[in-house]
Amino acid sequence: MDEKNRYRFRSVVSIEREEFSHKTLLLRHFFRHFPSGEAPEDYYRFLAGKITEYELFERHPTAHREAAQSALRISLGPESRTQVRSIIHERVAEGDRWALIGGPPCQAYSLVGRSRMRGRPNFERDERHTLYLEYLRTIIDHRPPIFVMENVKGLLSATIEGKSAISRIVRDLAKPGSAIGGASSGLAYKLYSLSDDGSVDSEVDPRLFVVRAEEYGIPQARHRMFIVGIRGDLKVRPGTLRKLKAPSVRDTIGSLPAIRSSLSRRPDSVDTWLSEIRHISEMDIRRQLNGAVYARNIAQRLNRQGVISLPTPQVTSSTHYASRRPRHEVLRGLYDERLTKLTGHEARGHMATDLRRYFYAAVFAEEVGRSPKLSDFPATLLPDHENVALGCEGKMFSDRFRVQIADQFSTTITSHISKDGHYFIHYDPAQCRSLTVREAARLQTFPDNYFFSGPRTAQYHQVGNAVPAQLARQIAEIVAEVLDSIPGV
Repeated sequence: MDEKNRYRFRSVVSIEREEFSHKTLLLRHFFRHFPSGEAPEDYYRFLAGKITEYELFERHPTAHREAAQSALRISLGPESRTQVRSIIHERVAEGDRWALIGGPPCQAYSLVGRSRMRGRPNFERDERHTLYLEYLRTIIDHRPPIFVMENVKGLLSATIEGKSAISRIVRDLAKPGSAIGGASSGLAYKLYSLSDDGSVDSEVDPRLFVVRAEEYGIPQARHRMFIVGIRGDLKVRPGTLRKLKAPSVRDTIGSLPAIRSSLSRRPDSVDTWLSEIRHISEMDIRRQLNGAVYARNIAQRLNRQGVISLPTPQVTSSTHYASRRPRHEVLRGLYDERLTKLTGHEARGHMATDLRRYFYAAVFAEEVGRSPKLSDFPATLLPDHENVALGCEGKMFSDRFRVQIADQFSTTITSHISKDGHYFIHYDPAQCRSLTVREAARLQTFPDNYFFSGPRTAQYHQVGNAVPAQLARQIAEIVAEVLDSIPGV
């Protein structure tokens, strides 16, 4: 095998509980069975819809068998603890060149998740607060030379039984045995930040663990916590991530085919779609904008002639793939010259009223250079919701409709994108839609040959919950350097 085509790491076991996420993981483990750039042509035939996944696996049984052995569908918890312990012990044995990567489910720590769960009985005793104890048990059982634990930034303000969750977690990760009854207390880890030099202790400001993805070349303002632990007996320390300017939204998704949204809840056609958008020209937008400096320009673009002249895409989905090699080093890893058909680039359907809001919002963003708040909308375009008045006052959900600005990096791609597209509006008014799965995946820096299994809602969930792929690659390089520098290995 050509050395340059070797992967730096091999995934000996990955665990996922959700059905479609597991199917996606299994397929990627299959892909990575082959050296880099040497996946079989059948994989691309599958992406193009020429063969089924079953036929793909049937034609390559060895790769499928090995993928099925490493990509496991298991729900972590007391019931599976013995099984998981046995699997990991068998796969890593007593090796010192391996890493434990993962983190507990984040719903209980995210700000949105906490706001939704706050009124529930026993909220602070919810199992998702303490599932990280399963992670600690894995550390105790197998003593990995290095671990990386990831979680949401909301962990900074979360509490467990009235006390800071992050302070408890940092203390427990530094001395895992002390957190688990009956475990040996001798195991210890030095904890490190990926964005700040030096080791940290339980008294450190936990904000040091926050990684701002846009500072490291990721085209998205995604802020997550990463805690690196190195076993106390090892005299090595990790490096930090290298600063890199992020590409813009346009740089990242602009080469994808232009498509329009479709109309939901009624028959769709280009003419009907355009007719619904054109109603915006009858709303006297300029008067409603109350003399704002941008009112005249926006009103001109929203008049009937301005809407008629839109370069409207005729299709609502496209599989056309134009491979290119961008200059930005992070984006170069997204393209695949062997790919013939694009997957996941299908627009949602939107209600006619939302079409007009998306159209207005995208035009506003082009003219003003920012996404509009609810207070920037004409009254005739405001949604009929009970909290709209509070939104207009800036008290809640004031950014209910959020455009991704073309020449900036995007806002955080979250799993909420699976519910509606209001927070993820495309910057091009002519397309008048929310982001597709493929566009969201690119902003998460997934390669174009990465296939997401399941219905579209499940695909959005997978993309929104992921660590950006190119950020994961950069972290993996730091982990590899640590493992390479362990004395005597």
